[in-house]
Amino acid sequence: MDGGCYFDYNATSPLRPEARAAWLKAKDALWLNPSAPYRGAARVRVHFEAARAELAKLFEVSADRIVFNSGATEANNAVFAHWSLTLPADARVAVSPTEHPSVLQAARRFFAGRVDWLALDANGAVDVAALQSLLVEGGVAAVSVMAANNETGILNDWQAIAAECRSMGVSYHCDASQWIGKLPIDGLDACDFVTGCAHKFGGPCGVGFGVLPDANGGFESFVGGVQEAGHRAGTEDVAGVLAMMAALQVAEPGSAAGRDRLIAELSESLAAIQVIGLEAPRLWNTALLVMPDFASERWIRALEKRGFLVSAGAACATGKQGPSPVLAAMGIEGAVMRRVLRVSSGSATTVAAWQSLSSALVECYADLRAEADRGGSTVISI
Repeated sequence: MDGGCYFDYNATSPLRPEARAAWLKAKDALWLNPSAPYRGAARVRVHFEAARAELAKLFEVSADRIVFNSGATEANNAVFAHWSLTLPADARVAVSPTEHPSVLQAARRFFAGRVDWLALDANGAVDVAALQSLLVEGGVAAVSVMAANNETGILNDWQAIAAECRSMGVSYHCDASQWIGKLPIDGLDACDFVTGCAHKFGGPCGVGFGVLPDANGGFESFVGGVQEAGHRAGTEDVAGVLAMMAALQVAEPGSAAGRDRLIAELSESLAAIQVIGLEAPRLWNTALLVMPDFASERWIRALEKRGFLVSAGAACATGKQGPSPVLAAMGIEGAVMRRVLRVSSGSATTVAAWQSLSSALVECYADLRAEADRGGSTVISI
């Protein structure tokens, strides 16, 4: 489809040409199992380990702290599984209630009855002062707070959180899936565990990584082989990793100009529009809009007819029953949650594309109002 009409980058991003070229080249020339004993396999291993060294350099960590995997969902689960095996039996974990489901559900699964949900500030970010007080009380052995929220785009002060955790000797995991490729990686090495995935920044789906606090901490996500220095068994996805690194090499921050232009225009043409997290530091590419009168699904379908793709929030939650845990944790009411649209762009999305989306939203509202006047759609009141 036309990339200028795609506004769901936080769900997944189109494969960058550089990543596609790297993947095809690897599939053609580097398809041997890198763990095999012959020379051709050793050549594959050299390329694979070079990718690991390159990623380690970006994070300013040693290469033996990098573990390649299938993506952030696997990596997040693996961190909580590791904590459940290595922390004291009565240890508690502190988790932001606005985390991705792969963190929320992993916390509940591996630490049932031992999860402290972190307080949020007025803008919906984790309250660092409240976290500090919780750590001083004792009992919390690990903290999980994402860098950037996938639904709202709100940024957490992970630098301050990492410093607080380090000063108290508490392990800190940062899901940086929405940060990496959009904002600088600098400083993420201050976190003990960092997780990310390629398809958020133009790499292929099904490949990602974790950064470990050290190479000898007993971390073991999959068993059954010695791959990844024993941290994760399974034949390595060489092509996927090389494609991921090719995408990360060319990833760059974009501008908030188009997003802000859309908000300004809609604030005039659709006066009832709201923006969740408007006063908070946010990703430059994301806006979570509360649309007037009609359910998210109706807006999404109306926009799709005009060629624009947006979402109502996290793709992993599409079709689920009940409200968004992220918005519920922020104290947003159900009637409002039913009218949200998440729009998220890539670095190449132009201001003109944002303006086209703005115009399409105004047209959609006129159509939906006309349909409602004919009795064909329901208005959601607050």
